[in-house]
Amino acid sequence: MEKNPIMQRPKPIEGRLAEIAMAARELIAERGFEGLRTRDIAARVGINVATLHYHVPSKEALIRIVAQSLRADFIAQNQSRPRAGLSAVEILKLEFADFRETIVETPERLLVMAELSDRAERDEAVAAEIRPMQLFWRQMVAEILQQGCDQGQFRPDIDPAAGAVMVIGTMTMSFWHSRGDIQLYDRACAELLRALMVRPDDD
Repeated sequence: MEKNPIMQRPKPIEGRLAEIAMAARELIAERGFEGLRTRDIAARVGINVATLHYHVPSKEALIRIVAQSLRADFIAQNQSRPRAGLSAVEILKLEFADFRETIVETPERLLVMAELSDRAERDEAVAAEIRPMQLFWRQMVAEILQQGCDQGQFRPDIDPAAGAVMVIGTMTMSFWHSRGDIQLYDRACAELLRALMVRPDDD
């Protein structure tokens, strides 16, 4: 699969900006986007509101650093498990493993993404940051499915674009339903893989 610019490591968010991004993420996860207040971000970082506005002078700037920090986390996670030379089935299993790791270890990432995705439906500034990430994920999964069809591992009649929606929908919905029961997520992924795989009687 070709390298997509969105999967290239962004310029690191460091120092005070990193602290602001993390504080905003924590507050969004705790209270939702509607409950995000600049004074609360400033208090959590230990600065005054004027200093906060110096670093992030607008709502758009705040959303941008939050999205960039999420993107950097997802890229680092993806690159920690190299995909080069693997089969489509192996790559899809790594996607399942990455998402499982996030559910268990850093669920706030998914909570924040869910909040921003919901907000993007009615806020163009949020949509501009979140939509490219969502589109890339769908395209990446569709490419994995197409690769699997080409390799004879996945059913030849799969519609990769529609299949990608099914895969992502199963993973994201399993997050909400499997909280406190990660085995439910594992079983959902196993069922999904069985639905995608070529069956012996399909040969």
